[in-house]
Amino acid sequence: MNLCSRLVQAAAAMGLTVLIMLVPGTGRAEPGSNPFNVLLGSWGGTGNYKLRDGTTERMKCNAYYTGGGSRLGMAIRCSSPNNKIEIRSKLTQSGGRITGSWEERTYNAEGSATGQATGNKLTLQISGAVTGTMSVTYTRTRQSVSISMEGTPLRSVNVTLSRS
Repeated sequence: MNLCSRLVQAAAAMGLTVLIMLVPGTGRAEPGSNPFNVLLGSWGGTGNYKLRDGTTERMKCNAYYTGGGSRLGMAIRCSSPNNKIEIRSKLTQSGGRITGSWEERTYNAEGSATGQATGNKLTLQISGAVTGTMSVTYTRTRQSVSISMEGTPLRSVNVTLSRS
């Protein structure tokens, strides 16, 4: 095969790669282009929680994100010697605007979630039987989750996670 034929083949392969990346659903999104896709997978780490009575405790955590594209399922499970915390969300995003549901199963707290995705951060307002905020700041390998709430004995949760 001569040099000209090799150049034509290389150009055709590059063109096919670009085409695959442009057709929706066929290529892998760039990390900054869709925040939900960056979070997909399993994460592990540590954090702490604070209760209304002032009790604080360190805990080990695992997080699992499923879905992709415009949908994100979130499950964050943390445990300490004296407590368990299990947060779940089902979120949808369109144009940076996020809507969905949110719950903390141990303290039986649930509500709706609304917010936005900007840069490398998801910011949610939680309303319903419990009110509060949740933010997730992330890169492809690390994330920080911060939750504060009213209407339940659980006041705050702060977790730092790395990709498992």
